Amino acid sequence: MSKREIEIKTADGTAKAHLFEGGAAGILVYMDAFGLRPALDGMAEQLAGEGYTVLVPDLFYRKAPYGPFEAKTAFNNDQTRAQLTSLIGGTTQEMTQRDTAAFLAALDAAGATGPIGTVGYCMGGGRALNAAATYPDRIAAAASFHGGNLASDAPDSPHRHVANIKGRVYVGVAGVDRSFPPEQSARLAQALREAEVDHIIENYVGMGHGWCVPDHGAYDEIGAERHWERLTTFFAETLSDRV
Repeated sequence: MSKREIEIKTADGTAKAHLFEGGAAGILVYMDAFGLRPALDGMAEQLAGEGYTVLVPDLFYRKAPYGPFEAKTAFNNDQTRAQLTSLIGGTTQEMTQRDTAAFLAALDAAGATGPIGTVGYCMGGGRALNAAATYPDRIAAAASFHGGNLASDAPDSPHRHVANIKGRVYVGVAGVDRSFPPEQSARLAQALREAEVDHIIENYVGMGHGWCVPDHGAYDEIGAERHWERLTTFFAETLSDRV
């Protein structure tokens, strides 16, 4: 699948995005903290190869230009750590959910007029879940991998909004992850169950935060392959039979 670089007009400006055209069902990928880069393109291309049209938008476009960042070392350097902290803190859940209307319109324009799935990694995990709650009539499946703060005390924490979700949810949890401790996992599970959302929360024992993304320091080939098996099955069951 070939990548097409596009620009998406939002209420707050213009977001760059990478588009991989593959089918009538669409997938919106919410990036991790390190921005658009070849590692995410490779993951999007793999999803497109399953027959989906895949969009990877730059969630940090309000702060562009920035980076590029080396995922393995960025948080080990004072300067790049400060830049990343500013980017993450300056891009709220509310901003991303507002932007998602434009992202969905871009998928429509690319021919993805069928059901939509979302998947997010790291900071993108919560955004993928909140998108399903914000656009429940469009998003049929939402997945999070090593997502942080999915059930925190913050008012925009995803667990507070799951009652609005009409689609299915899959959450892949790093075995040890300070950004999503066991008490948050239990809180999210309770919220999803009480809301009667069709969901799975799966613990990847031994995996560290970031294990799915190839250029991340915690990348684990066996764990990443398991993630791909789960994700492609989840989308095939939820999206493919509804096109």
